[in-house]
Amino acid sequence: MEFTRADFPKDFLFGAATSSYQIEGHAHGGAGPTHWDTFAATPGNVVRAEDGARACDHYHRWPEDLDLMAKANFDVYRFSTSWARVLPEGTGPVNDEGLDFYDRLVDGMLERGLKPAATLYHWELPVALADKGGWRNRDIANWFADFTEVVMARLGDRVWSAAPINEPWCVGWLSHFLGQHAPGLRDIRATAHAMHHVLLAHGRAIEVMRGLGMSNLGAVCNFEYAQPVDDSPAAHQAAATYDAYYNRFFLSGLFRGTYPDEVLTGFAPHLPSGWQDDFGTIQAPLDWVGLNYYTRKIIAPNDGPWPHHHEVPGSLPKTQMEWEVYPEGLHHFLTMAGEYTGDLPLFVTENGMANPDQPDQPDDARSAYLTAHLAEVIRAIDDGANVRGYFIWSLLDNYEWALGYEKRFGLIHVDFDSLKRTPKASYHAVKRALARD
Repeated sequence: MEFTRADFPKDFLFGAATSSYQIEGHAHGGAGPTHWDTFAATPGNVVRAEDGARACDHYHRWPEDLDLMAKANFDVYRFSTSWARVLPEGTGPVNDEGLDFYDRLVDGMLERGLKPAATLYHWELPVALADKGGWRNRDIANWFADFTEVVMARLGDRVWSAAPINEPWCVGWLSHFLGQHAPGLRDIRATAHAMHHVLLAHGRAIEVMRGLGMSNLGAVCNFEYAQPVDDSPAAHQAAATYDAYYNRFFLSGLFRGTYPDEVLTGFAPHLPSGWQDDFGTIQAPLDWVGLNYYTRKIIAPNDGPWPHHHEVPGSLPKTQMEWEVYPEGLHHFLTMAGEYTGDLPLFVTENGMANPDQPDQPDDARSAYLTAHLAEVIRAIDDGANVRGYFIWSLLDNYEWALGYEKRFGLIHVDFDSLKRTPKASYHAVKRALARD
């Protein structure tokens, strides 16, 4: 790695991230069924119909995984809680075994000198709530607030930071408009409702955590750089529309109390009644904002229905996900975010690459990817961005949603038969780079 801690501000934090359903093993510990279980059980949705029933068995192997985190010299472990593990029916009786697991996990982080960075929801909606309309149903904001109360009444005195919902674009657009994630819908009205309700639920969760006396609360959004296919006005308009619903919709809702005009062009007839009145809740004050960034997309216009565009292949080197490697996009978003967030601290809460790694081969491509993106973080800081930390996705190879277990993002190789953990060359490179004096 072509950097060390000394290249960053004194209090800059480094971490790695995971999510509950992708690593824990959802068949254990009394967890209830999620819409990912039913989505994966439907033919054609997920590679080989693989699900998170076993995953990396982090539920039982968490001490080993936290030891590996600590040995890599990380400061922060960004993890998520599973709604269905804590409340198997989404509401009602608490699964004490699930809460106890997260209790042990947070204590385990603190014992190893790791700061626990909690995300309440990383996509594993309980089936009982999906049956009631899930994110299309306005009531989900209060269901989520109740879940937040249960979890943070137990953990809130010990977590270093907390964010309600990971990547609301994926919860709303990818899952309800493109149909690529659970619940697998392709419906503009469902999308408009889901994207608004995810922000409303975020705001209610912030209110609950403030009521519990918690601080260091933030939002985590994902970003993709939208590049017009050419210099035509139509291509620039198409890219602006993509940028609006992907990158600016959530920042605008959180910090400006409105949605971009390019999105309202398509959403206005479909947003829930009274949506304009919800921004008082949605704009609950935050202490930081997290940015997840991986790639850019090349956007071309077309004559189809709104949003009137499609993606075309780009010419840059690609990861195992077929995502272009475009580090400059990270600098763009770290500097652009300040137009919405002002002086709030920014964290790169996810950045990393999938690569077809084998445990006996070096993963130089990942080290190069991380180095290139960290260089853009340094450049953004030099340009005045208030960036306070950088977290790698991911600690472990894991369940990559609709792509099953094929795509390997981890610093640590996982044999999904034996579940043996093998740190990769990139893990050792990060460990050396983060060594403390």
